[in-house]
Amino acid sequence: MEKAEAEPSASADSARPWQSYTTVYTNAKAGMDGVDKEKVQRTVYEMSKGSKYFENEERKEAFIRQKIDNMRARCAKLSASDISHYQMVADKRILELEATRDLSRIWLHVDMDAFYAAVETLDNPSLRGRPMAVGGMSMISTANYEARKFGVRAAMPGFIARKLCPELIFVPTDFKKYTYYSDLTRKVFQKYDPNFMAASLDEAYLDITEVCNERDLTSGEIAEELRTSVHEVTGLTCSAGVAPNRLLAKVCSDINKPNGQFVLPSNRMAVMTFISSLPIRKIGGIGKVTEHILSGVFGINTCEEMLQKGGFLCALFSRSSADFFLSVGLGLGKTDTPQVRFRKSISNERTFSATDDTALLYQKLAELSEMLSIDMQKEGLSGRTLTLKLKTASFEVRSRAVTMQKYICSREDILNHALKLLNAELPLSLRLIGLRISHFNEDKDGHLSDPTQKTLANFIISGDASGKNVCEHSLLGSDTSDSHFMVDPENDLSIDNHETCHYVSEDLLDSNLLSDLDHCNFNLSNNSGKIDNNNELPLNGSVAKVYMNFKD
Repeated sequence: MEKAEAEPSASADSARPWQSYTTVYTNAKAGMDGVDKEKVQRTVYEMSKGSKYFENEERKEAFIRQKIDNMRARCAKLSASDISHYQMVADKRILELEATRDLSRIWLHVDMDAFYAAVETLDNPSLRGRPMAVGGMSMISTANYEARKFGVRAAMPGFIARKLCPELIFVPTDFKKYTYYSDLTRKVFQKYDPNFMAASLDEAYLDITEVCNERDLTSGEIAEELRTSVHEVTGLTCSAGVAPNRLLAKVCSDINKPNGQFVLPSNRMAVMTFISSLPIRKIGGIGKVTEHILSGVFGINTCEEMLQKGGFLCALFSRSSADFFLSVGLGLGKTDTPQVRFRKSISNERTFSATDDTALLYQKLAELSEMLSIDMQKEGLSGRTLTLKLKTASFEVRSRAVTMQKYICSREDILNHALKLLNAELPLSLRLIGLRISHFNEDKDGHLSDPTQKTLANFIISGDASGKNVCEHSLLGSDTSDSHFMVDPENDLSIDNHETCHYVSEDLLDSNLLSDLDHCNFNLSNNSGKIDNNNELPLNGSVAKVYMNFKD
């Protein structure tokens, strides 16, 4: 196997330490093509050095380097016969995956341009042409294109953004306003695909196969018409990507941003040509950890190289993980319209400057409880399991959950239970609070479920005669199982504050990749920071406690 690119030397690191300090803030994003990335990296390094965030990033970087070194050692131990065997396995899987290629559908991915910022500019035209970010000095949700020219981007602390762009204007978030405009765009989408998939407040996937055939229009003409309609209805611009599957459509929508579109023809040659030189980070779900491991261990930087190094991928990863990588190399993605999925949970969270001010933390919790109640009542839902997420000043993420005997949806009930969970942790300095409610009052058939009805799980969980829950820890897990590795990133139908947590959710594969590395006989800790919505939480009002490490 070819060696990966040489890492920066120790002397270079000591002279320019920021070059080895890799952060998400320097990653390419629409509107940041001409940014001086080293300047951004240096600024982030200098302003982060010595902080809890910096220390946490260093721990994660050391963790990734260790994994890369371990995987390199495993690669070196592969014999010639091993390599030959796994190459045959890869060649066979490539043929099997190729046989599944479907070019019969036309998928369109539409992405609003700098959505939050664009809505604020529409509301206040004096912001037009000026660098602006939605958020504050502690954290920004998104930045307009004028600000991105300076390296300012979503999920960046505001004080760093202001250092990069002294003229930056901050506008506070207004999610009611963003939801209003999101609803307007969805009314337009529905005209082209009644079953469109809303991936977030500001993006969606549409199967436009039928509308193209019925109206005898090309996919490009439909995309242009849809974008024009969105602008006429909302006053906002959007970008679109058209491709034979959803994975590629999402990539295409980013090519001519802002206010543009790109059409990838539905033929194999066009797809393979397009995917051949595409950087792996352009694929939805491949984040910093996955990128570093694929590049550092295998020298894989483009999608085409996934196929070239397929034998090594099959040797070191489980089948589902290797299949995902090979599918990316072939430009394969989901083409079917997924069945309607019943919502498992509703959640929201807020980031703020680290504080141990109890009154302020109570205020944040009250705001989240009200938002959660409004969202639930809008959908006519009541839930029984409330989960509190906390991120400490040192970036440790904790999760606490309680399951009630009755269903709740009111602000008062949610806040009452949330306060009990929070008070059990205080005193504590926090930088993020989140609330999630699940275990809704409708089962899969739409029938009201009976919270008092006992199940086998109740008897297993109930524990000893004293009523103590003896297995509360095992029932609240993290979403790191390998079965989730082949996730379809664009199929996440969550509509929770997309731009605020977009960069956090970029690494959809990373936590699963770390889990997958366990198959390589490495000792890894759970580093996902996620809660598996499919795992049932303890019943009978018990409180589940889980400590999880912070993950980007």
